[in-house]
Parts: sequence; C-alpha cells; structure tokens
Amino acid sequence: MKNITLLGINSKFVHTNLAIRYIKRIIENIENYNLTLVESSINNQLPKIIREVVESKPEILLISTYIWNKEFVFKIIVELKKINPNLKIYLGGPEVSYNAIEVMKDYKEIEGILVGEGEEIVKNLLTKDKEEVLGLYYRDSSSNIKFNGFQSPIENLDIIPFPYENWELTENKGKIFYYESTRGCPFKCSYCMSSIEKSVRSFSLPRVKKDLLTFLDAGVNLVKFVDRTFNLKKDHYMEVWKFLVENYRPNATFHFEISADLFDDEVIEFLETVPKDLFQFEIGVQTINESTMKLIRRKNNLEKLSKNVLAIKDNIHLHLDLIAGLPNENFDTFKKSFNYVYNLKPEMIQLGFLKILKGTEISKQIEEFNYKYMGFPPYEVISNNDITYEELLKLKDVEEVLDFYYNSSDFTKSLDYIISNFYNSPFDFFLDIANYYEKEGLFKVAHKKIAIFNFLVDFYEYKKFNKSIKDKFLFIEYLKFDYLNIGKPGKYPEWFISTKDKDFYHNTVEKLVEDKKFKNNRQGFKSTEMEEFRINIFSGKEETTRLLFIYNGKKTKIEVY
Repeated sequence: MKNITLLGINSKFVHTNLAIRYIKRIIENIENYNLTLVESSINNQLPKIIREVVESKPEILLISTYIWNKEFVFKIIVELKKINPNLKIYLGGPEVSYNAIEVMKDYKEIEGILVGEGEEIVKNLLTKDKEEVLGLYYRDSSSNIKFNGFQSPIENLDIIPFPYENWELTENKGKIFYYESTRGCPFKCSYCMSSIEKSVRSFSLPRVKKDLLTFLDAGVNLVKFVDRTFNLKKDHYMEVWKFLVENYRPNATFHFEISADLFDDEVIEFLETVPKDLFQFEIGVQTINESTMKLIRRKNNLEKLSKNVLAIKDNIHLHLDLIAGLPNENFDTFKKSFNYVYNLKPEMIQLGFLKILKGTEISKQIEEFNYKYMGFPPYEVISNNDITYEELLKLKDVEEVLDFYYNSSDFTKSLDYIISNFYNSPFDFFLDIANYYEKEGLFKVAHKKIAIFNFLVDFYEYKKFNKSIKDKFLFIEYLKFDYLNIGKPGKYPEWFISTKDKDFYHNTVEKLVEDKKFKNNRQGFKSTEMEEFRINIFSGKEETTRLLFIYNGKKTKIEVY
C-alpha cells in the first residue's frame, strides 16, 4: 500500500478546494493506496502546513496550484524534499499548466506536472507506466522532461463522483462550497483562462439535482457555482433554478456567474418570483467602452443588461464586476464604466485589476499594448499605453473607499444624499474621498466601523458642502439613520445627538413584551432602538418621523410609529 497525500491551500479558511476533492474521490476507487487530504489556507504558517503533510507520511504528494498559493507551494516542496528526498511530488492547476517545462527546470523537486482535467490523468498516473500517461510532464531515467500529449476532456461528466462527504457538509455549514454543473466556456475574452477551452460540457440534470439536494438536506449556507457562464443553455439553467425554488430552504444561497444580457422576458419573469436571498448573481460588466470590448473580444448589450439588472435587483443579490487596466481603457473611460455600474445600484461593485495570466490571448499582446505587470502572482498590471501606474494606484484607493462606503451597505441614505446634492457623478465622490483619505493618512491603518462614519463627517466638513445650515442637518439625519440601521449601537459618536422620546420608547418596548414579541423588557431594549427624525427618511419630506429599529440577526427591521 502506498501513501498519497492531496494538498490544497486556499486563499481563505472559509473556502473549500474542489479540485483535490475530485481527485480524492477518484483515488478512493483505486486499490493499494492510502489517501490523506490536507487542506489549509495562505493565512496558515508554512511550517504548520509542512508538518501536517509530513505527518501524513506520503510517498506521493499531489498539489493543486493557483495564483493565490503558487509561492507557498514552491516554498513547501523545497522543504519537503529536504525532509524526504524520496517523496514524489506532482503539481497540477493553472499556475503550472502553461509553462510546465520551465517550472520543472527551475524546481528539480517536482516529479511531474499534470496538465488538463486531473481526474483521468491521476487515475492513469497511478495505474499505468508514465510513458503511457497523457496530460503528464515527467522526467525520464536520464532526467529529461517528457510529455506524451494532451488528455482529452471528459465527455461524460457524470462519471466524476460528487466531491463532498456528507459529514463535511453538515459539520462546516458556514463554509463556501464550490460546485460545477458545466465545464468550459464558449466566449473568447482575451484576459480570461476560461477562453482557452471553448467547448462546453454539462453534468446531466438528474445528477445536478441529486447533488443540489445533498447540499440542501445538509443545511449548507452558500454554494458557489464555478460554471464560467451559468446561463448559457436555457433548458439546463432554468431546470436547475426551478428545482432550487421548488426545494427552497430559508438559509441556503446559491451563487452563479451569469451574463445578464442573455436573459429573455420569460427568464426575467421567473427571476422576479425567486425568493429573496436564494440566488446571488455575479455579472461581469468589465467595461462599457466599445473599443475596449472589441479588443478583448467581449460583447455586452448594455441597454439590455441594465434593463435586466433593474428588473431583478429587488430579490436577487447582485455583484457587478469591473476590470481596470484593459486595453484602450483610460482613466476617463473607466470612470464612465464605473458610473454605469454604480447607477444600477447592485449590492456590490467588484473593482478588479487586469492580471496577465499565462495561456490567455492578452498574454501574447504585451508588446502591442505596452503592458507592464508584476512578475509575481497575481501578475497584476502596472501600466499600459492608456493608463499610468499612478492612475491605477488612484483606482486602488477608489476600490478601498468603495468597500467602506458602498459595498458595506452601511451608508445607503447618507451616501445618496451627498452624491446627489454635491457631485456630478458617483465616481467623482469616491475619487474625492479617496484623495481625502490619502491626504490624511487614513489608508495606513485599520479602522473600526464607527471611525468610518466619523471620517465621513470629517470629510463633509472639510469639503464645506453646507450651502445652508439645513444641508448639514439633513446629512446628519440620514447618517443617524444609517448608523442605527447597521445594528444596536454600543456607543454613540459625538455627531449623533439623539432626539428620541425616552418615555415613548420605554412604553413601546413594554407593549412589544405584552404582545409576546420579546420575553421581557431587558431583551426588548437589547434588541431595539428608537429615534425621532425631523424628516421622513424614506421620502425626504420635512416631517417628523419616529422609527423603531428591531435587530434580528443580520437584518434590521424598521417600524414607523
């Protein structure tokens, strides 16, 4: 019996590694191998990961290699070979698949590199001579690096076992469980590794439904589909969505990457009926600049995209993505892309930066667009013909304050008030407050939530927005609402001057206790807060409004009194 260890190093503890679990399931069906799965994250210490691998006593080690863990992996294999010179180390994954010979020349510790879908390659590696294994770079008896050609993609995906054990689903409900119902992508986006494999293959619908029911019955919170564009084939994706609606569980959420401009009226009508928080959609807008879209071979029907997003945003949690550093996208055109996405008001705007990934079309266009990029993971762009390093740094700052003031969902009313009254566009505001943060040195240290609120007040006063006393008053009223909306305050900042009627609040809580909504007054006061506003927060009218905030888990319920 030979000992095999599978090592997966994730970017966060909450993530799960799909690749090593697929391989684990395959090896379990092969005789004469003892199998250990070691899963960690880049936040763990290298010596601890090395120790866990060594203690599994592997004779063969298989490692899944990605942008986020590549440097970890290469450090680990060097040390493992010192400890056990006889250990056979094999790597797989996108970070070693497109320059395998170069990697093996640089790291003599590597026995071989698996290129392509690993399930069949690993099975053959463990049951055949190396000379017969397709999809494998290996060293022959003279230490020459050999490759026998590529392994064909798996046509019948149903032969691949479900990757997760029932026990790990029930014991780790709070983790993100990755899942796929298709492989491949028909689109040709020049910056994306998914464009390399153009054919799309699907697991059968009965298989997918069975797998999803396993997740649902286990009570997991979040399943993230890794299908590159989930809504390609209507007869496939609509069946999956209908199945999830029919088997709805209140605490389960399913995340999909989709192209919003592909939806027709029938799909939109269905999505408008989906229970809130059941689905999350990640929509890659990337840019609205026509010339850039043409250069990166990406098509967006922007009118249809915005129409569909607005139609479903009330009950579907939406993440819209942008990429800075694309060809022919300068600072000003990126600003237009940002404003387009912001005005759709998704739950999150993910501002990413172009990475020059091995094997992609754009990695062959470096000279054409004069790309400069980091020589280490994640290979992020530094500059090109259209945008400077300094401008990209400024967008990095915008990304950070965007997370503070928009993606946090903590400033919904106060942010709208500032932008609509004092700025020509959303981007102008975020750039302005990013410059303020930089000027005051606020990016250099971490901040508690109350500090982020205080900085917005300081910024407001620094900009001298007040055209009248009323302007500052309105801003603070909206900010008070936002502050109370995020949760029961532990302390109140100086700018928060409460005007609540304490006797009315006390009587309200007592009435709630009488109505059995709380066990006693103590629980009632702990779970609520009340404030009297001089304006109607929801309509903007100048009328006194008394609001009761009821805190129940993640969400705040608001009642008008």
